[in-house]
Amino acid sequence: MRRPRRGAAPAGRAVTVAIQGERGSFSELAARSLFGRRARIVPCPDFDALFRAAEKGRTRYALAPVENTIAGSIHRVHDLLLASSLKVAGEAIVRIAHHLIALPAVRLRDVRRVYSHPVALAQCEAFFKRHARLMRVATHDTAGSIRLLREEGARDAAAIAPELAARLYGARILKRHLEDHRANFTRFFLLSRGGRPLGRPDKTSILFSAPHVPGALFHCMGVFALRDINLLKIESRPLLGKPWEYVFHVDFEGSLAEERCRNALRHLEEVCDVVRVLGSYPRARTPRA
Repeated sequence: MRRPRRGAAPAGRAVTVAIQGERGSFSELAARSLFGRRARIVPCPDFDALFRAAEKGRTRYALAPVENTIAGSIHRVHDLLLASSLKVAGEAIVRIAHHLIALPAVRLRDVRRVYSHPVALAQCEAFFKRHARLMRVATHDTAGSIRLLREEGARDAAAIAPELAARLYGARILKRHLEDHRANFTRFFLLSRGGRPLGRPDKTSILFSAPHVPGALFHCMGVFALRDINLLKIESRPLLGKPWEYVFHVDFEGSLAEERCRNALRHLEEVCDVVRVLGSYPRARTPRA
């Protein structure tokens, strides 16, 4: 008999996952990649509500996008990670495929307006250059744009959204793969109050702030280099409420189950003002482009 992954819910049991945005979004695709049909999706209007859902125990998990390979990091999520007590239990990477979707019987030549999130609209620049007559209309969400089409009964409009949204809302795809770059991926953190990893952890995320002295960042990075720990990402964000001070987000290979990683963090605490471990978790693999 196949055993469930450590930290995962038993097979067949529903797992509540909060996402930002509507059903049918890329966030729902990420949740399904982790839990399949067991994922019971709880839509939230914004990132603050997303974090609160898991913090208050209304959902078991919150699934938050942290970065896109084209648009970069989602800054509001990084700021919330610093303020929240939630821990990273896993991650998911989803390929972003933008499709032009409309109500049944609407044809491409009927379309005059295209609804979607501003980031999605910006990632389909070549399509809009080929169809200069189309007016872009920014909305709060990709999948929610299709729901908006249905509410309006729009016969002269379409939306840019995932294929899943077309299926959920009974719409049809007019044109596939509008994205300018095929290698377009979004990475998500799966967050929970306990932070129990979904499987064997092999990646760790931390936050730290360093003192304003010469060579401070050099010494911080040195604690990893001395132990041959490979850094996967380093990024700085302004420390809210403290002008011109910054917090660093670092991802590295390895987990706190390894002595070298524990020693590195103890060393880091000696040279930093603040060190916070977001969690050790199984590293997600990037799908094929």
